[in-house]
Amino acid sequence: MELEMAAKALKELGHPTRLAVYKRLVRAGAEGVAVGIVQEELGIPGSTLSHHLTGLASAGLIVQRREGRTLFCVPQYEQLDAVIGFLQAECCADGE
Repeated sequence: MELEMAAKALKELGHPTRLAVYKRLVRAGAEGVAVGIVQEELGIPGSTLSHHLTGLASAGLIVQRREGRTLFCVPQYEQLDAVIGFLQAECCADGE
């Protein structure tokens, strides 16, 4: 993972509301969760939630899929793993 992409993901996760949303999506698993459920559970206005979801999607942390009239958000665990790997890649390298 490149520095710029890691920084983008960390920036998006650095906002308290986006972090709360992302944690809720991660809890839902690979099937994702309907946007309406996230909105209801977290008490976030629709337009605000949409803004935060756009940021998470632009960082590759989530994807959205539509089933009929319902929009689902699905966490991208590979991207999360890449961010964590980026942070850990050089762990203790200076101590060897």
